Amino acid sequence: MSGSATALVIAGSDSSGCAGLQADLRALDALGVHGLSVVTLVTARGRKGVKKVDPLRSELVRAQLAAATDTTLPGAVKVGALGNAAVVEIVADALRGMGAVPVVLDPVITPIQGRTLLDDSGFAALMRELVPLAGLLVPNREEAGKLVGKPVSTARQVKAACQALVAMGARAVLLKGGHFEGSDCIDVLYDGSDFVELRVARRPLPPMLGLGCALSALITGELALGAPLLEAVARAHAVVQRAVTCPRVLANGIAVPGDLRVAVSAMRSEASGD
Repeated sequence: MSGSATALVIAGSDSSGCAGLQADLRALDALGVHGLSVVTLVTARGRKGVKKVDPLRSELVRAQLAAATDTTLPGAVKVGALGNAAVVEIVADALRGMGAVPVVLDPVITPIQGRTLLDDSGFAALMRELVPLAGLLVPNREEAGKLVGKPVSTARQVKAACQALVAMGARAVLLKGGHFEGSDCIDVLYDGSDFVELRVARRPLPPMLGLGCALSALITGELALGAPLLEAVARAHAVVQRAVTCPRVLANGIAVPGDLRVAVSAMRSEASGD
């Protein structure tokens, strides 16, 4: 695999540096993947939470997309928080122009501490325009429930939600298990044919920012490096599981996953048998 691979992240900027675009770029860098970026919105977040969210003007988002892809296409794209319908439609148009480039859609659709990262018209546009473009859709429990319009609480409902989302056009779904209860944390991958469970024992951990961002960005980076989908998901999952065992608590009191570079190195050494 080449270290010169590139991936494009389309997401919101987080002033804490713990989530959103900043977490995505950190995860890509840990893999040796160069991260191109398009900022869609800006959040003011500190230890006490998100204080303000401002979407960028749609013309500026369009200009960033054009500039980021003016010479060559990325190896893969991650899409995160988008803000509103105008931005969703601009992003969808750009993705359609990229042809077969893999798209990882992390649907940031639930409010954070009362602050909306995607308005109602934006949600409708995401369902209509972006879900059918997703090579992999990566929702958590709450996001999956909103996408399918039904509760997602049981193992049967998880599988039904995955099937429904593929029926809506996504080529594959990774439904994350972190927000469920139980002795095990189970992420479920469905590719339209088979279900694969990625199961780990649930551990007592401090609340951490940026876990979901890191997972979807790591998957995106692995796809940019040429890994098949199942391999990309398994590798990213292994890295995140290593990183959460040694979380870092920052000076502002926010906990984040541990050093992703160390976790990536350990994962690669284990995979190679070293």
